[in-house]
Amino acid sequence: MATKTRPDQDTPVYVISIAAELAGMHAQTLRQYDRLGLVTPRRTRGGGRRYSARDIDRLREVQRLSQEEGISLAGIQRIMELELQVEALQSRAAELLEQNRTLVSALEARSRVFAAGPAGQTVVMRPGTRPRQEPTTTAVAVWRPLPF
Repeated sequence: MATKTRPDQDTPVYVISIAAELAGMHAQTLRQYDRLGLVTPRRTRGGGRRYSARDIDRLREVQRLSQEEGISLAGIQRIMELELQVEALQSRAAELLEQNRTLVSALEARSRVFAAGPAGQTVVMRPGTRPRQEPTTTAVAVWRPLPF
C-alpha cells in the first residue's frame, strides 16, 4: 500500500487558474506579477506555470501590500528583494554563530597546548603556561677598559 505524502511549501503543484483562485485574484494578475518578477513560478516542459504554496503566500502578500498599504509594484518588488537579503544574512549569521560556538568549545575542551621550545622543538604545555627560556650558551665575556 502506497503512502501519500503532502508536497512541501516549495513544490510547484498548482496551475495558474487554481493559484489565482487560492490567492484571490485574476489569472492575468498572476501573469503580470510573473512578468515583473514579483512571483516567479516554475515552468513545465510545455511552458505552463506551476505555483507552490510559498508562491501563493507571496501572491497574497503582494496583494496586501498593494491594496492595504498602497505600495506601488516597484516598491513591493524592492521590499521583497530586501526581505530575501535579510533572510540570507540571518542564515549566514546563524552559520557563523554555530561555527564560533564549535570553535570556542574545541578551545575550551583542549587540555594540551603546543609551543616552540628554545631550540625550535615542539613542546607540550598546559593551557596558560609558557615554555621556560633557557640560556643558549654558558660562555662569559669579560670587558676590561684600555688604560690611557
